[in-house]
Amino acid sequence: MKVLLVEDDLTLGTLLKDYFTEVKDLEVEWVKNGEEAVKIFPKLHPDIIILDIMMPKLDGFETAKHIKKIDEKVPILFLSAKDMKDDIIKGFTLGADDYITKPFDKDELYMRMKAILKRTHKIDESDILNFGKYSLDTVQDILKTPTGEINLTTKESKLLELLARNKNQIVNRSDALLRVWKEDTYFNARSMDVYISKLRKYLKDDPTLQIINVHGVGYKLTVED
Repeated sequence: MKVLLVEDDLTLGTLLKDYFTEVKDLEVEWVKNGEEAVKIFPKLHPDIIILDIMMPKLDGFETAKHIKKIDEKVPILFLSAKDMKDDIIKGFTLGADDYITKPFDKDELYMRMKAILKRTHKIDESDILNFGKYSLDTVQDILKTPTGEINLTTKESKLLELLARNKNQIVNRSDALLRVWKEDTYFNARSMDVYISKLRKYLKDDPTLQIINVHGVGYKLTVED
């Protein structure tokens, strides 16, 4: 998920950018006013915009108007200290997909973002990986199993995607750590072992699938024909 965050409050902006990038492993571009947002938007092509309303130069409403002229389909979630009915109605009239009032919980904001993308995202075939009786939606981080759906964490999804895109091939341990955890450290390696155990449990309903530990090298997702 590529996020354009438009927020002039330095404390909140820093908090959200750190949360999205370090906890949720998203790609975030943070700008501090509407003019910057309108200028950078055509080059960035974000999947979603998190847009504060009360800002200098261009407020969130005016910013949304300009951006929607460029791309009327891009999802926008408004942030505001206001909860007045007229402001909420105005936001939705301008094409907002959701609206959350400050103060808010970061996890709730993230879940609202995912819900918006689930409604608006046009699925590309390359986003869906099929292996055995399972399929992985790499955009929504959803694993479809023989018994239902599992909402994966970002790291679970990225690790499983790496294994699935390289099925029946060894995925080097260090490469996996750098791609998913960004650092090859002892503690991250222990963390990856825990995640591998979780993924094995998720895949237990299909005996033709196995995640094998290749000692001293890495892991391999084996898929029987």
